[in-house]
Amino acid sequence: MHELGVVFTTMDMLEDLGRENELSQITRVTMRLGEVSGILRDYFVDCWQWAQKRSDLLRSSSLELEIVPAVTFCTACERTYPTVKHGITCPHCGSDQTYLLAGNEIEIKEIEGC
Repeated sequence: MHELGVVFTTMDMLEDLGRENELSQITRVTMRLGEVSGILRDYFVDCWQWAQKRSDLLRSSSLELEIVPAVTFCTACERTYPTVKHGITCPHCGSDQTYLLAGNEIEIKEIEGC
């Protein structure tokens, strides 16, 4: 249920950006959500649609989501691999000396407004 909290935080940031840039309306928001960010896409969209009705600045905005694939790097063999398919164990060498390179993002990528 943290999607609602993320939506509220994001909307607060957008409201601040709108004021700073003297926007009367934000028409489109593009966000990047990591594959392993823990955000459920459909629930996030539902929360967004509910919350945007309560914001004059965002009421008519569209939301676009870009899903960032999770990629892990192995320090033992210095190769990357898809995280969701293989977890923390490197499929190339079997090492668990790995770390996430991408896929945990929750970012505002782009805003359009007037």
